[in-house]
Amino acid sequence: MRKMITATLFATMMTSAAFAGKDGAPAWPEYGVEATIPFADSGGIRNFETNEDRGIWIEDRQRRWYYASFIGSCPRLDHAMAIGFDTRGSTNFDKFGAVVTGDDRCAIASLVTAEKPLPRKERLKLRKAAREEGRKAVAPKD
Repeated sequence: MRKMITATLFATMMTSAAFAGKDGAPAWPEYGVEATIPFADSGGIRNFETNEDRGIWIEDRQRRWYYASFIGSCPRLDHAMAIGFDTRGSTNFDKFGAVVTGDDRCAIASLVTAEKPLPRKERLKLRKAAREEGRKAVAPKD
């Protein structure tokens, strides 16, 4: 019994030492590939970040990010206090699922692997700069 406890303790220490050197999330081999988030119905989803009403970045338990784009728009998503993930009876969340905000059910068009999103303030700043560039390009020249 003592040998088994010692062996288990040693294996646990070796495993934790192997993972201690890793910093942050594992990177995807490539981005934009259709994916599935496993065990979404039981804590598989850790965090999310909205992209206004167009889509949502989702982080799983292993700190990997996904991007889900919607069929149409999801008007209440950006201001929702809480959201739900409808897995349609499965344990996994994929492109056949939906995001639920209050009374709205937003169907997913695609769920792909993604990089961690920029912070919201930086995204808004970039969007504003792009709009200004667009206005300058369209503005009539004297």
